[in-house]
Amino acid sequence: MKVVIVGYGYMGQIRKRVVDNLPELQLSGICDSRLTREQAGVDCPHYQDYRDAIDNTRPDIVFVCTPNRYSPDVCVYALEHGCHVFCEKPPGRNLADIRRIIASEPAHPGCKLMFGFNHRHHPAILEAKSIVTAGRMGQIIWMRGIYGKSGGREQEFMQSWRNDPAVSGGGILLDQGIHMLDLFRFFCGDFQEVQGMLDTAYWKIPVEDNAFVLLRNAQGQIAQLHSSATLWKHTFHLEIGLEGGYLLIRGLLSKSGSYGRETLIIGRKPVDDEDAAIGNPREEIVYFDRDRSWDIQVKELIHCIRNDLPITDSSSLDALRVMELIDAVYRQAEVKYAMRSAATTEGGAT
Repeated sequence: MKVVIVGYGYMGQIRKRVVDNLPELQLSGICDSRLTREQAGVDCPHYQDYRDAIDNTRPDIVFVCTPNRYSPDVCVYALEHGCHVFCEKPPGRNLADIRRIIASEPAHPGCKLMFGFNHRHHPAILEAKSIVTAGRMGQIIWMRGIYGKSGGREQEFMQSWRNDPAVSGGGILLDQGIHMLDLFRFFCGDFQEVQGMLDTAYWKIPVEDNAFVLLRNAQGQIAQLHSSATLWKHTFHLEIGLEGGYLLIRGLLSKSGSYGRETLIIGRKPVDDEDAAIGNPREEIVYFDRDRSWDIQVKELIHCIRNDLPITDSSSLDALRVMELIDAVYRQAEVKYAMRSAATTEGGAT
């Protein structure tokens, strides 16, 4: 199947490696308006406009790796021209963007649409999911996640498009926290109650650098997220509390390796007649050194295309649901900000 990659930054280059790794795919074109072909360093046709890339190469699959502002335009155009689409997260700047993409799906039922929630396929996540699904440790009671980064070099961070609301649509919650929210749904399904607080605590940027989110679903399962650009250390930490113990995922296999070695800790609640120390149960530690999440997702897309199967993992519905959670937090933040501003203007308490 012929592939075009639109957007050849960090994620576009990762997707090129995936395409090169899979014999089912052939790279037919790269599109990036910021780069020449020489700068991109590719040996395939290079385009400045995604419409030219799609019209000229007539690809089977379009990988959308653009900043959030441009993702809906590329997705809709690709679908309208009969292409299957793999779009990175987030699926646009806001809820309206993902709804626009979804609105174009019914007119093109033969086209598959998948989104880049690859964290679902990290090895520690898959192992934890298999334990939960098998029911060996009972039902999930709660989940808690911390996901964040150092922020990086000040000038580079401050000038990043990710911190420009006109391009990104939001800050750290939309950029990185969305992965943890998707994992909460991956394990527990949809959440009906959403409470969130946002803050721009350190960086002088017009979007949030910290987000705190509390969720609860109809089954009473509660999930808590802290997404931050002020941890000063790249951090991925996911805890799953179960009736019979707990699962703890630390670290995340990544290109830079800065999140630490990916590890799953399995702790089991001691039984009454066990001699293990109370409050310090036995733990099994599993280490992982290979991240196949990028390939796994794309292989699933290929499988669905070849067998004309619906996308059930990282689908447009998954993208919609997680964007609804983020939208709820952003709307709450707007109300609280308006109330705080009014109270400050009136000389009242904040």
